Amino acid sequence: MPQDPLRDHLDYFQELGVAGLHPEPLWRARADKTVRRGEPSGSPERDDPPVIPVAAVRATDADTLAIIKADIGPDCSRCKLHTLGRKQVVFGVGNPNADLMFVGEAPGADEDIQGEPFVGRAGQLLTKIIEAINLRREDVYIANVIKCRPPQNRNPEPDEVEQCEPFLFRQIDVIKPKVIVALGKFAAQCLLKTTDPITRIRGREYRYRDAILMPTYHPAYLLRNPSSKREVWEDMKRVRELLGGAASRA
Repeated sequence: MPQDPLRDHLDYFQELGVAGLHPEPLWRARADKTVRRGEPSGSPERDDPPVIPVAAVRATDADTLAIIKADIGPDCSRCKLHTLGRKQVVFGVGNPNADLMFVGEAPGADEDIQGEPFVGRAGQLLTKIIEAINLRREDVYIANVIKCRPPQNRNPEPDEVEQCEPFLFRQIDVIKPKVIVALGKFAAQCLLKTTDPITRIRGREYRYRDAILMPTYHPAYLLRNPSSKREVWEDMKRVRELLGGAASRA
């Protein structure tokens, strides 16, 4: 008989050291936030201008991401990976107005088949990590530095990164996340342009393209080293604090 999903999640949270869960999210997605827009011919005595949902103001973000995806194309041949067995381009998935963005290294075998980042065992663990901070997978945005699977899941090579990372930068600039979590050594080193090991930069906060970037361990690493889950949980608690602060300033 399959394990009860709720029990599975509770067991996972207990393993992380989570003492309790909030019944409601601590912050809401940007689509729930509002901004005020003034009237060009208003006067001080008039009522406050109407409140306009941000979702309406930024309704073209999803379209802009679709344009970037179309620019890459379904059969991208900018680097040699298209000749090395990849099945499809894996663009990114999630809320185009997300305050939180996760960036990984490159698609794996499951992602190459399904066309979506983080859908294998590591992806399932990432989903649990997201839920541990009272968010859903569809509340965040998930992408990789490289959009095509390298053979045997090897590290992307410099020429492949050079061709592909501009599309990631465009994704970030459209989404405008408050916080970016770089998952693993390669993503962190690529975004920060550093050779420092992940053990040195993990959990630190960096300013990056108008966001706060925090490197942490990749979920695949956690599958091999479960004892590091607590360190990732500490990182994610800090991410939750940063998102709460961002929400309070909106």
